[in-house]
Amino acid sequence: MSGLRLQDLAHSPHFQEHAPLVCPRTLRPSENAVAALRRADPGQLAAIVEDPEATVAERLAAGGVLALIGDPRIGRTPATSFVAGGTVEIGLRAEEVDPVVRDWEHVGVERPWIEKETPQRTVRLDDFWIGTYPVTNWEYRTFLDRTGRAERPSTWYLGAFPYDRGNHPVAGVRPEDADAFAAWLTGTTGHPWRLPTEAEWEHAAKGASGSEFPWGEDFDPGAANTRESGVHQTTPVGAFPAGRAPCGAYDMGGNVEEYVADPYVPYPGGPYVADHLVQTLGEEYRVARGGSFSRFGDLTRTRRRHGAFPGPLYPVGLRVATGVRP
Repeated sequence: MSGLRLQDLAHSPHFQEHAPLVCPRTLRPSENAVAALRRADPGQLAAIVEDPEATVAERLAAGGVLALIGDPRIGRTPATSFVAGGTVEIGLRAEEVDPVVRDWEHVGVERPWIEKETPQRTVRLDDFWIGTYPVTNWEYRTFLDRTGRAERPSTWYLGAFPYDRGNHPVAGVRPEDADAFAAWLTGTTGHPWRLPTEAEWEHAAKGASGSEFPWGEDFDPGAANTRESGVHQTTPVGAFPAGRAPCGAYDMGGNVEEYVADPYVPYPGGPYVADHLVQTLGEEYRVARGGSFSRFGDLTRTRRRHGAFPGPLYPVGLRVATGVRP
């Protein structure tokens, strides 16, 4: 059982809603960059969004223009990245729990949260393909239009489609909405889409080397849209290219958390952790992975298991997968 009670959340740095204000100039492109963006066509703008040599201000500005004129990276069928299967290690060794807690105690991480990742286990996975990007607002709007589904993402203010954030990941959906999107995509494309399993998601994020973060062993605030980046809102997909996972997928650390197919259960031989998620969502909640713009970098760890805790700090989205070549 976590030592953190629900009534104590207001005093934990992990649950503070307001991030420090960042000077707007840090996210404003230079005049020369603006002039270059004006001359760029959609394909060139898309390349700037994912250019690790461009500044974050330039990448976000290019993505902002594409949100208004149409982003060529987003089509009827999701772009995918191939992930080779095999016998893989999932989870965390027990002796690694305390070092992880020490690394992140400054943001209020508690030991039971990390214990959910134990013990490390061996899993056999078939080859699969995972979405190169999380599902975007544009894609989700098409799903709502075609199905007549009434529930809107909670991040769409007053239910209005965020036209200026069409190429940002959708967030603020429920697990059943994520499942329904994958089912609709299957029906409309004739291809079998689904959410990735928890083991598939982790393997895709950390690669064959089993890295601590999608980009390597050390946390890098420039590699992911987390609270440490200073943006504190969603960003166009792919705009943090330094954080690209080994398989080629973007935003597997930061931007928005993503539902997987599995509910939370302890790993075989591991502890059942009745933390604030269990206390709020019940004994069986859907696991979310990857961290987000509103949370600290601990959630971008490839082994971290989380969920959609109610409130504005935890808007969750999704990424699709398939076991059949798209």
